[in-house]
Amino acid sequence: MTSSAPPAVAALSRPVRIAVDCMGGDHGPSITLPACRAFLAAHPQAELLLVGRADALAPASSWSRCRIVAAAEVVEMDDSIEIALRRKKDSSMRVAVSQVKVAAGGTADACVSAGNTGALMAVSRYVLKTLEGIDRPAIASVMPNQNDGFTTVLDLGANVDCEPEHLLQFALMGSALVSAVEGKENPTVGLLNIGEEAIKGNEVIKRAGELLRAVGDAGHLNFYGNVEGNDIFKGTTDIVVCDGFVGNVALKTAEGLAGMLSSIIKQEFGRNAFTKAAALVALPVLRHFKARIDHRRYNGAALLGLRGLVFKSHGSADAVAFENALNRAYDAARNRLLDRVHHRIVDTLQALPPADAAAVPAAVSQAA
Repeated sequence: MTSSAPPAVAALSRPVRIAVDCMGGDHGPSITLPACRAFLAAHPQAELLLVGRADALAPASSWSRCRIVAAAEVVEMDDSIEIALRRKKDSSMRVAVSQVKVAAGGTADACVSAGNTGALMAVSRYVLKTLEGIDRPAIASVMPNQNDGFTTVLDLGANVDCEPEHLLQFALMGSALVSAVEGKENPTVGLLNIGEEAIKGNEVIKRAGELLRAVGDAGHLNFYGNVEGNDIFKGTTDIVVCDGFVGNVALKTAEGLAGMLSSIIKQEFGRNAFTKAAALVALPVLRHFKARIDHRRYNGAALLGLRGLVFKSHGSADAVAFENALNRAYDAARNRLLDRVHHRIVDTLQALPPADAAAVPAAVSQAA
């Protein structure tokens, strides 16, 4: 099923400024600072706000296109949401997120943190609030597919229980993300199900499929139809939409499978002298295989639906992975992801028949 592309959104003509929670994650400044330096070298039009303890960020004090923003506290990886929200109001995470708060005259276009996922979502939602037309923020990231590309999947854990209207919102936000970051103005959307047929799935999925088809038929979303789990890795669609419970299970399963395959291949090629010699012959293929499934390539999950751009890096990310999270945030900000999400949400009400429009949350109607 095809659709017309949404109105074009011009890229930012000024430098993109990103606020970085330099203290978050398992490694803090030992990883975030080298990643930031490499990012600046690769993006001469970018600027960074490095947020954290002044003494820890001292090595970056002389960098060009950089400014240090002091924050006295750190949200640890095992801190509860309550601690992050109520007790650590001067944490590097909260200060970094606050830099993109438009209502308070935010100075950054996006924020990147490797900190505690639950805390980052809670702090971001509290500080930034959600966009008009969005009930719940969603976590979106990419998984490698056999086309030597990526499939964007959401939600990956923010919303365990979803209504059909939430899945529709996820589809709209995912479409905006892919068009902004990957340059695909009309990306295909699949609804994750236990079969391709429209009659498959529970009532929530069936109703979500009806809403997505209605928007697709009106030309405001490129809805492919139902897809199954293996379609994520086939690259059947650009985007796969699901609730956070299913999405998180799929993500962790994929990560475990990739790790197992890499381990098995290493074990088999190291069994004896003959297999080790074979490994030398196959080295170029093995290197390319490793690169294609390297989780560092697709680090940087977007927290979509907020009144500001926030990207989550994996907590154990190394400098290469964290730099990729910065890259994704930069592309999203430069191509004005927030404006794209707004346009798609506003167009949705017009795309739905009257009966379906009544089922969409009131916030969507207000956005139009």
